[in-house]
Amino acid sequence: MGMFIFLLILLLLWQGTYFLGVDVFHAFHSYAVPSPIGVAGRFMELCVNGSLPSAVLHSLGRGAVGFVLAAFIGIVLGFLIYHFKYLQKNMKPVVLGIQTLPSICWVPFSILWFGLSNAAIIFVVVMGSAFSIAIAVDNAFRNIPPIYEKVARTMGADRKQLYVDVIFHAALPELFSGLKQGWAFAWRALMSGEVMTTSIGLGQTLVMGRDLADIDQVMLVMLVIILVGIVVDKCFFSTVENQMLIRRGLKR
Repeated sequence: MGMFIFLLILLLLWQGTYFLGVDVFHAFHSYAVPSPIGVAGRFMELCVNGSLPSAVLHSLGRGAVGFVLAAFIGIVLGFLIYHFKYLQKNMKPVVLGIQTLPSICWVPFSILWFGLSNAAIIFVVVMGSAFSIAIAVDNAFRNIPPIYEKVARTMGADRKQLYVDVIFHAALPELFSGLKQGWAFAWRALMSGEVMTTSIGLGQTLVMGRDLADIDQVMLVMLVIILVGIVVDKCFFSTVENQMLIRRGLKR
């Protein structure tokens, strides 16, 4: 109930600002400033003609595929960096450097290598999130208290048991947090890829709104992107993470 009231207050402030700035004082142009009523109307139009649901489904599909690939690459790369001191010393700085590169920088390569296709968008998603996951995986393993490994070795654990039964389980909460962060990077990278191609998706719907000078559509797509990100996080990542922490006695 509190959240509903808070959102209602934000909408009223938004609409009031639009009314005063556009209709009363003429400080803004209506085509440059979105309004809640205009965004709601555009939402109904895009839902009725099916373009918005289709865009959401296409974007979620690409995001899921790209995230799974990025998670696999990131987990393997992060484990290798943790396990081999040579890679820790020489490769981790390179991975950290690549991670600072904005996702949109990969778009020219993706178009040249894959053309204007789904593969090009998925490539941007993978490059935008895999290195973040790799860093998180390495940090998750590295932050395990050394006493865990010493106790396991004292009790006669071999290398396989040490990794499978001790290190992996000890690092699991932080590993999942890294995957959660990787999804956020993947979702952002997905938008970078979609706005540069002609494939159906939220990014392309945003570009269409810009090309048509429809600021309400632009704002609507931005809100949908935020909403989808929140829903995925709350319905999957946060739910699984909370259950994991509760089972381990780290959260009530």
